[in-house]
Amino acid sequence: MRAVLQRVRSASVTVEQRIVGEIGVGFVVLLGVVVGDDAADLAYIVDRTAGLRVFPDAGGRMNVDLRAVSGALLVVSQFTIAGDCRRGRRPSWDGAAPAEEAQAWFERALAAWRALGIDVQSGIFRADMQVALVNDGPVTLLLDSRKQF
Repeated sequence: MRAVLQRVRSASVTVEQRIVGEIGVGFVVLLGVVVGDDAADLAYIVDRTAGLRVFPDAGGRMNVDLRAVSGALLVVSQFTIAGDCRRGRRPSWDGAAPAEEAQAWFERALAAWRALGIDVQSGIFRADMQVALVNDGPVTLLLDSRKQF
């Protein structure tokens, strides 16, 4: 499982000209499910996202996590994160999990973050979405449950 986290001051996702998810301070999470992902992959992404100390403390130092700032998540399914661009000019999507499997893991991730008491908003799985955000910092982080980067 892979995730791109962007620390934001605000963000929203729109489908068919209607805002379907919106947050203030927190992370936009672009979440990609990879072939072979399991419960350990999910736990890694959920735990890392909730526990990363990248929000400013009283002294302005990146030292506190999402919950300490009462932050929220805006989670958007993004199969293209599983794309392999190492050969040719067209990415290969072979590493992305099939849609039905990916949707089940996506829903499990949302539930796991909510179980931690985090406010979670999301896009609509497989919809054409427009994501708007104010990147704070900017701070952008990459997570891979198999630790390939």
